[in-house]
Amino acid sequence: MKNPIIAAVAFDDISPFHLSVPCLVFGADRTRLGLPRFDFRVCAMEEGPIDTDAGLSIVVPHGLSALDEADIVIIPSWKDLDAPLAAPFKEALQGAHRRGALIVGLCLGTFAIAGAGLLAGRKATTHWAYTDQLQALHPDIAIDADVLYVDDGDIITSAGVAAGLDCCLHIVRARYGAEAALRLARHVVLSPHRQGGQAQFIERPLAPTPNADRFAKALDDVRATLGEAHSLDGVSDAAGLTRRTFTRRFQKATGTSFGDWLADQRVALAQRLLEQTDKSMDMVAFEAGFGSATSLRQHFAARLKTSPMQYRREVSKTAGALSAA
Repeated sequence: MKNPIIAAVAFDDISPFHLSVPCLVFGADRTRLGLPRFDFRVCAMEEGPIDTDAGLSIVVPHGLSALDEADIVIIPSWKDLDAPLAAPFKEALQGAHRRGALIVGLCLGTFAIAGAGLLAGRKATTHWAYTDQLQALHPDIAIDADVLYVDDGDIITSAGVAAGLDCCLHIVRARYGAEAALRLARHVVLSPHRQGGQAQFIERPLAPTPNADRFAKALDDVRATLGEAHSLDGVSDAAGLTRRTFTRRFQKATGTSFGDWLADQRVALAQRLLEQTDKSMDMVAFEAGFGSATSLRQHFAARLKTSPMQYRREVSKTAGALSAA
């Protein structure tokens, strides 16, 4: 089995911090975590050393020809946002897309994808502070300024640096399974999974309160008992808060609603059960707290754009290929 080729695009004056995001997720040997050995290539339009905005210079080993073979092309940021793309890069990006490569724009990298004409009529996001500029330059894009990342099938775009990490973990999760993504997140000490629809930032940080520990414990208890029923009133009581105060605090702390968060946690558990066991759909649905296989299928379709059965088949196929490699 051919190692997946990941091409990350660097450019003069790039931020090393932005470039480090795909390097962290795909650039190291993660085979012991159940991931394939990625053929990770940093490429650039310019020949020779590239300057960064941190005063460092880096030598990039690959040119734009790396995009010709890449399974995933990642643009970790961008500069000169309102300038036309250089023709060689535009053509290479369009060619990779036509060939079927997954195109990923992290943070301001969305501007490069838009400049290549690949986002016309599609949904996308970028750093919240630049969404108005992106919309002004490309009015034909449906921009969602309030989410961490947008998975539009063959193109994925994300918000700022932390959201870029979430986006890369989402790619690992979608292609190689929830358990592999969870192991990777633990290894690099990241949050295991933040749903793409979660808010980009919290407007006002939470001030410490006497109920802070009870609030966190209440959520930990929910995570530990996802197969049980959890009402908003019951969890609010466990946190020592009124329903209204809990709802407001939860929204500020997570950027999403309790109901959506609970469904995400249950889908993640169902993914792990489908990957690691041969339990029936009814049993998986029961243990994950969905109650029925029908409800499980509905949540998978809404959040993962697939069915539980198809998810299990794809993960088993990937696991078999990795074992044979």
